[in-house]
Amino acid sequence: MSEIILVHGLWIRAWSMSAIAKRLRDKGHVVRSFSYPTRNNTLEGHADELRVFIGQPDVARLHLVGHSMGGLVILKMLSRYDDLPPGRIVLMGTPVKGSQVVKRMEILPGHKVMFGKAREDLLKGFAQAPREHQTGMISGTRPVGLGRIVGSPDEPSDGTVAVSETNLEGLKDRIKMPVGHSGLLLSADVVEQLEQFLIHGSFNHG
Repeated sequence: MSEIILVHGLWIRAWSMSAIAKRLRDKGHVVRSFSYPTRNNTLEGHADELRVFIGQPDVARLHLVGHSMGGLVILKMLSRYDDLPPGRIVLMGTPVKGSQVVKRMEILPGHKVMFGKAREDLLKGFAQAPREHQTGMISGTRPVGLGRIVGSPDEPSDGTVAVSETNLEGLKDRIKMPVGHSGLLLSADVVEQLEQFLIHGSFNHG
């Protein structure tokens, strides 16, 4: 038996993953969604909360799926804990090289309040995908999102996260899809691809 844990991104809660959760459950998967107050803690704090939420899973495989900042929470948790069952990771629009949009928004009044304790972590990145877990990245290429408010990157992006920000050393596979940052949460095609990776360790590039 396997289980899939979904982790949402900044400013939202677990309800944002409901379309993905339903589609995966309709396919017969056991799914749980982790909800956390994104601005009220550091990445390490959220990672510890995620580990508590997971508990002691009685499953053969535990898969993790993170959207945007949720992917950072997953990566931080895996860097702090090595006691989880085997499983694969899918990141969706996760700025693993640090967020250019957050950096550009520093010119706006109240930006520290907007991002809270997560601000510094959103500017940082990760050097390597977890060695113990095969990790895949889904990047959006439709520039519709928060970045348009402060100037979208002058390169392919999902409107909030540039494709280059999703490059991570050690990824098992990656795929670009014509969706915006929020569209990653709503697209049936995205769910097909993430399920493909969780089951087979690769995306369908055909």
